Amino acid sequence: MTESTGTLARIGRITGVAVLVIAAMIALGPLLWTVTTSLRTPAEAFSNPPQWIPLHPDFSNYGAVFDRIPIGRFFFNSVIVTGLIVVGQTVTCTLSGYAFAMVSFPGRSVIFGIFLATMMVPLQTIIIPVFVIIRYLGLSDSPLSLVVSALGSAFGTFLMRQYFMQMPRELGEAARIDGAGHFQTFLMIYAKMAGPAIATLAILNFSGFWAEFYRPLIFLQSQDNFTLPLGLVGLQGNLGTGSISVVLAGVVLAILPSVLLFIFAQRYFIAGITAGASR
Repeated sequence: MTESTGTLARIGRITGVAVLVIAAMIALGPLLWTVTTSLRTPAEAFSNPPQWIPLHPDFSNYGAVFDRIPIGRFFFNSVIVTGLIVVGQTVTCTLSGYAFAMVSFPGRSVIFGIFLATMMVPLQTIIIPVFVIIRYLGLSDSPLSLVVSALGSAFGTFLMRQYFMQMPRELGEAARIDGAGHFQTFLMIYAKMAGPAIATLAILNFSGFWAEFYRPLIFLQSQDNFTLPLGLVGLQGNLGTGSISVVLAGVVLAILPSVLLFIFAQRYFIAGITAGASR
């Protein structure tokens, strides 16, 4: 019986590893294809049968990206916009998540339910009213239009609320007995304990807004204000006649910051995601 159980356990582990390997290949396959195609000549990009590894890597495609579009300007715009959104959402979502979790006020559950229901509303259905408000505020064709319209997040509030709800309320009660208010309690106690969740929220926001295309397409008209995903469209050329290798070289440069961020911050990301299961 023991030997049979051990055999089943080994089979289960092998099956699990095999499933993970297959899933990793499916997830990393397009990324690998993007990188390798960016190192091919346009003719080799459509070779049949396709070659995963280019025989003669051509790094001139990356130089062509800088020659054809002002990618440095686009990169700067994306850094500013994404950085302001990440900071803004981290502040607003952390504060609202703490309020919904730790502060008692009339209608808290109802308000939170309504707030959470906004996650089911697609952005496309409200983009016209948002655009009208942005124009009314005088922010049309401005990078700030992307920041102001993204300072709040129902998902971020939900994530932080769930994290704060797992924390001991006794700490806050002890602080209030000593005369601390809600903001002092939040800032001195709970915000410091919520580091992994805050890091997770920041990483998710950076990855999402760094690659955002839809809102910049609607809000921005001047090329000098374009973010990186919108600016890369210029590599396609007139009627899509640009080199696919140059386009994918631009894509590789665009996704590099997100990949590096996850590599260096994955410890905090995993800690934040798994916090609920470890408490």
